[in-house]
Amino acid sequence: MRRRPGISGLQSAAAARDQYRLVGENVAKIRTDLMKEQLATFRSQLEEFARKHKNDIRKNPTFRTQFHEMCAKVGVDPLASNKGFWAELLGIGDFYYELGVQIVEICLATRSHNGGLINLQELCSLLCQRRKTAREAVSEDDCLRAISKLKVLGSGFEVITVGKKKLVRSVPTELNKDHNEILEVAQAQGYVTVEEIEKTHSWPSGRAIDALETLLEEGLAMIDDGHRDGKRRYWFPCVAPISAALGAEGLRSSS
Repeated sequence: MRRRPGISGLQSAAAARDQYRLVGENVAKIRTDLMKEQLATFRSQLEEFARKHKNDIRKNPTFRTQFHEMCAKVGVDPLASNKGFWAELLGIGDFYYELGVQIVEICLATRSHNGGLINLQELCSLLCQRRKTAREAVSEDDCLRAISKLKVLGSGFEVITVGKKKLVRSVPTELNKDHNEILEVAQAQGYVTVEEIEKTHSWPSGRAIDALETLLEEGLAMIDDGHRDGKRRYWFPCVAPISAALGAEGLRSSS
């Protein structure tokens, strides 16, 4: 018959478990301390790098993007505050604050045309035109970082992806799956027709019309009835070049 372990054996096993636990805790603490030390070293080196290359960081958008990626890897956010080491050294807090203000102004100025939804590339292009005299070039990455800081305004500023395009939304409009699919189809020509949506998605006429009319009411679409085939075009300025949309005959919004 197999003998059961006695009290002495149980006590020895418990003591061994305690020792293993203590050893494990010590190893974890050593690893944590080592990681903190390495992180502190990385941050120190990052600060030295920023001092050495601050002019490139300010003026070169590609270099600036790479710098932000380096910062993210060590848990540093140079945009967290307009005060402190990074703001004093690089001034990039003020740079992104200025971009944010200009982005808001562009979105407000174009809202009557696009309903508060603008192509990121078009936004960056308008921003660059506005900043012709500025020393710093601006990239899409800069725009995205500036927009991320605008979320604190709570007024709907965010970037959404529709198909292959990134769109900047400056109004709290909620787009459902049908709306997104229509916008994705519109990227090919800048407009869609009810018949085209019915064909590409196998939707009944009522579903297509309902979704398009909602987009029209939200100010995201414009109507073009000036065609011989009699088919109504729904233009979407957020995915079509402004010149193309404004050049269409008979174009009008729902208002």
